[in-house]
Amino acid sequence: MTGAPEFSRLIDVGQADGRQLRLEASEAERKALAERFGLVRIDRLDAKLALERVGQDVSATGSLTADWVQSCAVSAEDLPVAIDETLAFRFVPASDGRQPNEEVEIDAEDCDKIEYSGTGIDLGEAVAQSLALAIDPYATGPDADEARAGLAPPEDSGPFAALRELKPRG
Repeated sequence: MTGAPEFSRLIDVGQADGRQLRLEASEAERKALAERFGLVRIDRLDAKLALERVGQDVSATGSLTADWVQSCAVSAEDLPVAIDETLAFRFVPASDGRQPNEEVEIDAEDCDKIEYSGTGIDLGEAVAQSLALAIDPYATGPDADEARAGLAPPEDSGPFAALRELKPRG
């Protein structure tokens, strides 16, 4: 990704404690995110978050609701998808003490941490990344089995069809 995130909502860490926010993507933001994530379109992207600051860390909890249309992985038909998911982020100051190429071990508790630099966190990009994780890249629609059957070559074709004809039948 180059340039600024498509759905950026910067919040100053110093003003994060106790805030309740609703982040709603505009039509232009939804269009840009749909392109980024390979979707036909995003009809709705809405997040509600409560922020709490503990020292330099900021926790954000809430929900993400979204509606989008993606292509079936088999038939390419349009598939409407709707989600309503719980969000939980923990923004922590970036640690600059590591050496380049140093191996880092993480555990399950570290997986929800998002590092930030400076005095701001980008809640919009965190929500966009949560949306990306919710997309099933292999989603199939009701006509997928029929499309799969149409993709399979008939039994009497292919490189071994001529050999089957030579086989004695008894």
